[in-house]
Amino acid sequence: MRARRFDLIVFDWDGTLFDSTGLIVQCIQQACRDIGAPVPDETRAAYVIGLGLMDALRHAVPDLPLVRYPELGLRYRHHYTARQHEVVLFDGTRAMLDALRARQHWLAVATGKTRPGLNAALSSAGMQEMFDATRTADETAPKPNPLMLQELMHEFGVARERTLMVGDTTHDLQLAANAGVAAVAVGFGAHPHEDFAAHAPLFVAHSTRALHDWLLDHG
Repeated sequence: MRARRFDLIVFDWDGTLFDSTGLIVQCIQQACRDIGAPVPDETRAAYVIGLGLMDALRHAVPDLPLVRYPELGLRYRHHYTARQHEVVLFDGTRAMLDALRARQHWLAVATGKTRPGLNAALSSAGMQEMFDATRTADETAPKPNPLMLQELMHEFGVARERTLMVGDTTHDLQLAANAGVAAVAVGFGAHPHEDFAAHAPLFVAHSTRALHDWLLDHG
């Protein structure tokens, strides 16, 4: 056993490592305008971040006829792809991940993005080699189904009590609970930190620096 609490640390991507919450909200809203659908407010659009795309759109625009969600998804992808170059890692993210790798934690990503979407984001951020494994919503069950975390734990042979999930939404915290693993929340992403208490995270970080320090001290 390694001399630390967690061997495997799994991060959400959008709103946790990547400062993309605002862009995602704007692209959901613009996609709705494109097809004449009701436009969700910022709070409702941000709430769905972290879910698989179709689940997210059904939650954000619940009254749209089912046959129109693929059309809405295409417009969302159009706007996000055109603007994804605008978003970057949160300041301090790379230093935090480098420090964790130096301590020989296994690092992984569990995201609501598609595989092409995550690959593009990793490439844009220069992070292709940073993670030991990644899971996306189109290649396994989306959050909060625990399969993403179960697959990652199985891949590395890590027990639940040696695994930590880090995310910015209640979807991430519910994913951790469903998989039986501990969680840390970040309060600078898509969901307000007041929503986290019911999920009992070990810690709520209000900056990447605070997350860095907690992981190095307690992870």
